[in-house]
Amino acid sequence: MFSFQEQFSAAAKTNIEAQIAMFTALTNKAFEGVERIIDLNLNVAKASLEESAANVQQLFSAKDPQEFFSLSTAQAQPNAEKALAYGRHLASIASSTQAEFTKAAEAQIAEANRKVIALVEEAGKNAPAGSENAIAFVKSALGNANAGYEQFSKTTKQAVEAMEVNINSAATQFTQAAKANGRAARK
Repeated sequence: MFSFQEQFSAAAKTNIEAQIAMFTALTNKAFEGVERIIDLNLNVAKASLEESAANVQQLFSAKDPQEFFSLSTAQAQPNAEKALAYGRHLASIASSTQAEFTKAAEAQIAEANRKVIALVEEAGKNAPAGSENAIAFVKSALGNANAGYEQFSKTTKQAVEAMEVNINSAATQFTQAAKANGRAARK
């Protein structure tokens, strides 16, 4: 049978390996999010260049100042809507990346927690008489830490949901204001 020290060393090694795996997984998720943002930005830049060239050509074809201002006002509303769509897409990327981070971290934490509890249980079996209180204290501390983590996780999820609602609300208000300004400019 393994000694407590050997068990602890094996558990520490396993814990370090799990942490390295978690950091690797989180780093990969971060890179995936950055890649998606870069792809979005490249697509937006390309589309913006093409649209800008077309818009400039359209403005240069205006026959008088009134038509010029009418065309520029007409171009402003779609640009505002595109900016909102970009913001929503960016928020969606951030939100999904955060969700993937949370999922990966929760899985790793649950596995590490399971291993620590198993180690404490095994240590409790091999512990000398009279150490029951210390083992109970460690189990209680682990339970409290898990409860604290669960509360933190719930609060974080609520904050992310509230942020998404606020972004969508602001985007809706901005769109309505842009449409109202576009209608007022056409009158």
